[in-house]
Amino acid sequence: MGIMRWEVLNRLKASHPELEVNNTYGYWTKHARIANGIAKSHCADAFCIAGNLGAERLGEFFFQKQTRRNNRQIHKLSILKGGRRKRNQAPFEVKGFRLFDKVACKGEESFIFSRRSSGYFDVRKLDGTRISAGISYKKLRLLEKRRTYLTEIRKEAFPPLPEGRSLRA
Repeated sequence: MGIMRWEVLNRLKASHPELEVNNTYGYWTKHARIANGIAKSHCADAFCIAGNLGAERLGEFFFQKQTRRNNRQIHKLSILKGGRRKRNQAPFEVKGFRLFDKVACKGEESFIFSRRSSGYFDVRKLDGTRISAGISYKKLRLLEKRRTYLTEIRKEAFPPLPEGRSLRA
């Protein structure tokens, strides 16, 4: 991060003088994680950075993924006979569903990753797990309209600790 880190830190301190704002480094986080027998993950690092190592962990976390808002290529590159250009994009909204809408499919929360004008959709989780490659819009229920950041609740896996280790070493 270089210079950006210090600029962000100084601006944060200036905008909130009533709060204690500190900088941290990876080796501090790693030491806290190893000393407390916590497995490596992004959630575990955030837990160690927070500094309250005696707190009970929830076991769940929010996973977010940023998605595109637009497909800029409007037409296919090959021009048809008669000079007609074929559209490269599917319709924006198909049967009331859009790309990246959160839907209930087969009892699971998932997202629409591709749409077809026939009303069939490719539905997946954010980690890429395919729920259905082609499911009808009649079997889907809209939970939330799309946003730039898609949010999914995930379970945090607590792997077994090495022999002789405990959470508080």
